[in-house]
Amino acid sequence: MKKLSILMLLVAFITSCTGSQQTAETPSSDISASQELSAHEKLEFPELGNFEKPQVETFTTDNGIKFFLVQDNELPLINVNARIKTGGVQVPNKKAGLASVTGSVIRSGGTNNIPADSLNALLENKAASIETGMGFSSGSASMDVLKKDFEMLLPVFIEVLTNPAFPKDKIELTKKQQKSGISRRNDNSRQIASREFKRLIYGKNSVYGRNNEYATINNISREDIVKFHKSNFVAENMMVGVVGDFDASEMKQKLRNAFREIPAGNENELTFPEVNYEAKSSINFINKSDVNQSFVLMGHLGGLRDNPDYPKIQVMNRVLSGGFSGRLMQKVRTELGLAYAVFGQYGMNSFYPGVFFAGVQTKSSTTSEAIDAIIKQIERLQEEPITQQELQDTKDQILNSSVFEYDSYEEVLRKQMSYEYRGLAENAFEQYIEGVKNTTIEDVQQVAQEYLNPEKLEILVVGNKDEIGNQLQKYGDVNKIDISIPEPGSEQKVVDGDAQKGKQLLNKMANAVIKTDTKLNTLTLTGEVTMRGQKLPTQLTINFPDAIKQTIEGPMGKIKFDYKDGSGTMTMGGRERSLPPQSAKNFKSTLNRSFLSIAMNAREVDPQFIETEEIEGISYNKINVSVDGSNVVLLIDPKDYYPDIIRYKQFNPRAGKQVNVETQNSNWKIVDGVAYPHKQVTKQSGKTASDVTYESHTVNQ
Repeated sequence: MKKLSILMLLVAFITSCTGSQQTAETPSSDISASQELSAHEKLEFPELGNFEKPQVETFTTDNGIKFFLVQDNELPLINVNARIKTGGVQVPNKKAGLASVTGSVIRSGGTNNIPADSLNALLENKAASIETGMGFSSGSASMDVLKKDFEMLLPVFIEVLTNPAFPKDKIELTKKQQKSGISRRNDNSRQIASREFKRLIYGKNSVYGRNNEYATINNISREDIVKFHKSNFVAENMMVGVVGDFDASEMKQKLRNAFREIPAGNENELTFPEVNYEAKSSINFINKSDVNQSFVLMGHLGGLRDNPDYPKIQVMNRVLSGGFSGRLMQKVRTELGLAYAVFGQYGMNSFYPGVFFAGVQTKSSTTSEAIDAIIKQIERLQEEPITQQELQDTKDQILNSSVFEYDSYEEVLRKQMSYEYRGLAENAFEQYIEGVKNTTIEDVQQVAQEYLNPEKLEILVVGNKDEIGNQLQKYGDVNKIDISIPEPGSEQKVVDGDAQKGKQLLNKMANAVIKTDTKLNTLTLTGEVTMRGQKLPTQLTINFPDAIKQTIEGPMGKIKFDYKDGSGTMTMGGRERSLPPQSAKNFKSTLNRSFLSIAMNAREVDPQFIETEEIEGISYNKINVSVDGSNVVLLIDPKDYYPDIIRYKQFNPRAGKQVNVETQNSNWKIVDGVAYPHKQVTKQSGKTASDVTYESHTVNQ
């Protein structure tokens, strides 16, 4: 219905609720339930207004742009929505991310005639918005504007669409945002499972299952973006919808005049590769040690939207997983109490097959029990006809919710443009509704038997291996999936030098920082760290070989880090949360690269003397050691053999590449046979990253 009709319905609902509340609060406590019911039954509701689906006018310009117009004179607003035939499917794997970066910078970078800041100010002053984006199978651009400003801002919209500036600073900012997302992609179990399940079904190297990686984002150049935009943002690839307060005949002429200068170009033929899928059973596991619940997905390849059985399959899907009334929710959560959340979907895409999946979030201890319960419900759909009540309830759900498919003129326009873009009939939705009405009990069982394959499910579990134990073995050999994020440049070549002299120098350094017969287990440092000009008290405790605890007294209270053997927690404001995988990895690297750890593992780090290097009058002995596959350079003072300078490369997620790190150690002090610098300044790419001054250090306390 139109929004006004829905508003009337809400008013009636609120009125009924208010009336009931007043009755309940009436002092007369002897009112019977039947009397209350009788009063309720006397409520009268206004007639619902009829929604007349507007006529969508279409026309095509000489250069190939197809326009869709819907008049809506209710408010003095106009919305313009463009869809561009392009998308990430056109991008090779080695440059994955090019489409999304391009779609973002088209708008954020401004145009060659209107810089980004000026564009932002112009739109803000006119209470207007222009947005652009690009997904896997299409690009988009939209403008919302007041009617009185439409003629002034329409040329600006076209300028953004066709003449973006693509400034380097905005490109780099967008690429950094993409890399930031990559660095956090293993933080959430649901996100991990969704991503990796697609890779199981489609293949990790297919365009449907690939990931954006640091390397692929780094591969994107400004020239790539300019070329990608130029070849795709042409008239033959555009359809434009306009809805709002206008006269259709006048609007047609305005649009013809405004868009006629866009080059026609060549229409894209988007190629969606075949999915090479073979149905099979498998059990796959991803260990996430910082959770106490399992997130499970299971399923197989789905289907295409143009399948004539689409309505029947959607009815089947609702019976299985239609919210709280679906069988999965009723059985797995409500009756068995095995799930925090349980869900499913038989995916049917327009351009390539979707994915059928069922999923559950459950306690670690009930992982296999929940998996079995879901499989049983899938099998039950094939083996037993659903009830007449289930069929009717499901149809009612679909038909009752269908009114929201066309709840505004904007939605009518968007639906028609979407159907046109995807090659569906203009009345595809009406056909779907009619198909739902005609679906029978026998139809649901038939499509369940034809399209579901409970005997060949790919099962993926993200959870805590220590808590899950051996529950998954019953499903076959468990395939452990590695979700570590590739870091470009992390594999470094071993530096060759004088091994004998390197060993001698490293042994002297080891004896200098940890005196003979001193057994180092725990080191505690107390001092202050300078961050953004503020000096913050800190305490750091290292439990060798694999644990760190640190407390920083910040302006808003204490921040505590607790790391041990690959994972840990951060507590701030009284709330504890797990360390993100990247943070835990950084703690591990910091610990392993510590000169004390190197000293204690002198036999395992392959020391190589390289050369001497003179800094401020001191001729340092430079040795290289190999730690966790990376090279660490120690500049050792020839007098006391302390490592005054330590250099290495470290991966920076924001930059998406290895950066040079140098730690300068000074003010060495010896306590209980252990020497430690009470001044440490660390620089990344020449800029100070941290500055720490320690007041004291204690050993084995």
